[in-house]
Amino acid sequence: MQTLNFHTVDVFTSQPFTGNPLSIVLEADKLDDRQMQTMAREFNLPETIFVQTPDNGKHTAKVRIFTPAAEIPFAGHPTIGCAIFLAEQQQDDKADFKTTITLEEQAGLVPVEVSRTNGHVHAQLSAPVIPEPVGKPASKVTTDTNINLDKATAAKTLGINEDQISSSDTATMAHAGGPTFLFIALNNKAVLSKVRALEPMATQLSHAYGATGIYVYHLDAKSNVVNARMFAPAAGIPEDPATGSATALLASQLNCESQLVNGNNTFTLMQGYDMGRPSDLQLDVQFDASDNAPAKGNGILSVKVAGSSVPVSSGQMRVPEPKSQTSA
Repeated sequence: MQTLNFHTVDVFTSQPFTGNPLSIVLEADKLDDRQMQTMAREFNLPETIFVQTPDNGKHTAKVRIFTPAAEIPFAGHPTIGCAIFLAEQQQDDKADFKTTITLEEQAGLVPVEVSRTNGHVHAQLSAPVIPEPVGKPASKVTTDTNINLDKATAAKTLGINEDQISSSDTATMAHAGGPTFLFIALNNKAVLSKVRALEPMATQLSHAYGATGIYVYHLDAKSNVVNARMFAPAAGIPEDPATGSATALLASQLNCESQLVNGNNTFTLMQGYDMGRPSDLQLDVQFDASDNAPAKGNGILSVKVAGSSVPVSSGQMRVPEPKSQTSA
C-alpha cells in the first residue's frame, strides 16, 4: 500500500486552530489529477497543495492546488503555507533567516519572500497576475434566466437589504487574476456578521462569472482596514476563513472604488472572525495613476499578500489507485 507524507498548517495566523487550515502533500510527482482530487476531498480542508519537482531547476517546487471540488490555478493561503513550510525545512530550527521560495503554479510563477525573526515567521507573495475587472458573465447560467451581479441580485444572494450595500456604482463587481471572484462592498461593518450565501443564488451567480466565490467586505477608508468574508459553495467551501487569492484581486476592486493612491498602498485585512477562525492578512498594492502607467492593470503595478503560518499535524495518507487501474 503506497502512502505519502503530509503536513497540515494553519495559515494567516500564528495561533494553532485559527486561520485557514491547509494540507501539504509531499513528493506528489506520480499522482494523477484524479488521485489529487480524491485526496483533497478526503482531507476536506479548504485547499490541499501537492508539492512536485519543478520544471525549472532554479525554482523551489511545482505545486498543484485543489479544493474539495476542483483544481484552482492560484490560491494565496496554500502558497503562503507551503512556502513557509518549505523554507523552514531548509533552515536551522531556531536561527533567523530570510529567503525566497519560488513556486510554479498554473497561473504563473509565484515568488514568496519568507523570513523568521525571533521565532516569528512571515511570508509575502507576489501575485502572478495583475487583477482586472470582468465586465460581463463569462458563461451562461444553468437556469432559465441570466444572472448579473447587480445590487439587487447581490442583496438577494446575501440575505440583506439592497441599501446595506455601498452606494458606489462599483460596489458589486467581478475581478480576475488567475481565479475570478465576485466582490460586494458593504456600507456598514456590522452588516458583515449578518450576511449568508443563500442557495441556489450563490452557486448560480458564481457559475455565471466562472468565479471561485463571493467576497463580501467593508473598508474603513480612514485606517485602510478591511473586514471580509468569502463564500464559495460552488467550490465546496461554504465559507473560507482566509482567502489570499481574493485578497490579491481586492486590489482591482479597491482601484475601481478609487481607494488607491500613488505609490505603495497597505491594507490590513481581517477575515474568518465571524466563523471562529480569525485570520490576519496584509495587502500591498503598488499603484501609478500617471499617464505613463501601463494600461493593463489600470495603474496597478504589483500586488503582494502577506501573512504567517503555524504547523498543526503530520502524518501519512494512503494513495488512491491511479485512474488506469480503477477503470480497468
